[in-house]
Amino acid sequence: MIDVKNLINLLKKNNCNFFTGVPDSVLKVFSAYLQSKSKNSHIIAVNEGSAVSIGIGHYLSTKKMPCVYMQNSGLSNALNPLISIANKKVYSIPLVLIIGWRGSPRINDEPQHNVKGKITENILKLLNIKYTILRNENDLKKFNKQIIFAKKNKSIIACLIEQGVLSNRTKQNKIKNYYKLDKEFFLKKLLGSLKSKTKIISSTGYNSRELIYLNNKYKFKNSDHFYMVGGMGHTSSVALGYSLQTNKNTLCIDGDGSMLMHLGSIKTAGTFANNNFKYILLNNNTHDSVGGQKTYSSEINFEKLSKSLGFKKFFCIKKEIDLEKNIKKFLSCKHLSFLEVKIANSRIRKLPRPDNLIEIKNKFMK
Repeated sequence: MIDVKNLINLLKKNNCNFFTGVPDSVLKVFSAYLQSKSKNSHIIAVNEGSAVSIGIGHYLSTKKMPCVYMQNSGLSNALNPLISIANKKVYSIPLVLIIGWRGSPRINDEPQHNVKGKITENILKLLNIKYTILRNENDLKKFNKQIIFAKKNKSIIACLIEQGVLSNRTKQNKIKNYYKLDKEFFLKKLLGSLKSKTKIISSTGYNSRELIYLNNKYKFKNSDHFYMVGGMGHTSSVALGYSLQTNKNTLCIDGDGSMLMHLGSIKTAGTFANNNFKYILLNNNTHDSVGGQKTYSSEINFEKLSKSLGFKKFFCIKKEIDLEKNIKKFLSCKHLSFLEVKIANSRIRKLPRPDNLIEIKNKFMK
């Protein structure tokens, strides 16, 4: 294992003092440490391409190499600025990439992570990015040499970190709840209020896993589910594409981190969606499934935003009082509708994960 402080001290020793990225379960002790110790030099970005771009801007202003962190699933989001701006043959911007390696060939993981994990090294090689696999403290020495190389040659370098490698011996702050409404309570009431044959497309992370849990526990029969096991930020687009070709009620259940990752997709839905498309934002102001880092969504007026993007009706639920009544108002509304639910973090432990993905897809498509 590697103490996260040693990794961060190595970066700072090389004058790499600015950090930006997207929270990841593998790197949660890394981002949590930065959140508590480096607040003035740490920016949580909405997606990986934005994080790389923020890092590029930092270098242009300071001539100092930034550190950009992400999960390997998000490496695809980062390809555009990595290739078309930072690349050695374009503007030659030095960057340090810290990449959480889900689906490493050494570790059995979920199907979507296994697929990306097997090709992660090949992607870095294709990009001509030198990298180090960090598994113990000795690997930091090799990584240090690559950082020095990157500074001298104004190039991009990376490290890959597998699940369980990073540790933090200091006491970590408890994940904060910004709102009080119990998430399981809300979702149970929602599922119990649906008309027969409602279609639900839910975002990756806890949202889909909680819906699996509740369907297994309470045996709800009125809805069919497509669980987004990957593709964070693309939930609304999948739901829009489905809803346009059917008259069936289509619910998109999204999270605030997912929505913000590709916020422009909500404008597309607001412009083109029919009235059978209904958008539900479960807003807990945190990246709940990867460490509880703040999303800053609490600072957004979603009523004004949704209406400016084309939604005709806005609903907001934040308390248990009149919960069922407000859910029914939203579901029965004949106009393109947006529901924000100000909700507490998940309290369910040992959430199930979707398996038999082809079976899930085939059942949803019936």
